[in-house]
Amino acid sequence: MGWWQVNADTLAGSRFLLSPLAETFASLKMLHAGTASHPGEHAWLRAHLPAYKRHLAADPVTALLIRSGLGRDWIADFLTPTPHDDGAPFEREVERVRAVSPDDARAHLTLSLRGPLPASLDRDDLPERAAGLLTHVWEEAVRPYWPRRRRVLEADVVARTTQLSQGGWAAALDALRPGTRWLGDNRLQVNRHEYPPREISGAQLFFVPVTPQQIGWVSWEEPHRYAVVYPCAGALAGGPDEAAVPASLGALLGSARAGILVLLDSPMSTSQLVAVTGQGLGSVGRHLKVLLDARLVERRRAGRSVLYSRAAAGEVLVTAQRD
Repeated sequence: MGWWQVNADTLAGSRFLLSPLAETFASLKMLHAGTASHPGEHAWLRAHLPAYKRHLAADPVTALLIRSGLGRDWIADFLTPTPHDDGAPFEREVERVRAVSPDDARAHLTLSLRGPLPASLDRDDLPERAAGLLTHVWEEAVRPYWPRRRRVLEADVVARTTQLSQGGWAAALDALRPGTRWLGDNRLQVNRHEYPPREISGAQLFFVPVTPQQIGWVSWEEPHRYAVVYPCAGALAGGPDEAAVPASLGALLGSARAGILVLLDSPMSTSQLVAVTGQGLGSVGRHLKVLLDARLVERRRAGRSVLYSRAAAGEVLVTAQRD
């Protein structure tokens, strides 16, 4: 297994952040694999996979570049620069890919291939081609959905922060993604691969959520920055667009209030609902009060958080309208 040695100060100073470039690379990986984990991802693939395939078919060099860069168990490092500025726009992040030296890009590809570099990739425009492909995926397949995805990712951060406050880092890290867990003795397991341990004490450590499920990786800029990229919580992955509100339910309760009721397949806090729906705190609070008064939802305290979930009557109502 791969693990990092992390001292208490590094762990205490670690934080969650969002990265449009990480979201774009995760989406590119899903396009490359052509597989989805839930109905929302299936719909997204149906909409964007044909155009992605056409784009690569028209550019064989870039197609070979991305196949080589993804490798079997090692991603070419220059494709995944370590995020370190929360809220940095995609355009600024992708410039870090474009700025990689051609020699470094070729070396990273050789490592991901675990063998010699194909002759057609022995060229100096590899960083520019990689940045161009990432920009294409961002513009065509990620940017149109980014406001919603950002809210989903923000909701995940809220949930992880709550989990951290209630159960400490061991609980938060063990639930991050398969292969990631707190081993004790200042050791953080980051994946299941047999790689040598890394001493990262004193460095900055970031946790970066992405919406595509079953996708994650680690990255670093030795010796200063390290990141663990992980799929956001499954209950939030689909987002409100995929949690379709039946028209009849929307007519009965109002679309915004019905949307909150539909989202409560899993317990959520007010802060999570605000982040996922994009509604204001006051609006979410008013909708929850109406739903509580109607006994369609119930609430319970979990540590410092109050979690809302559908009551039996709410479950019957939503299920009936979905059938």
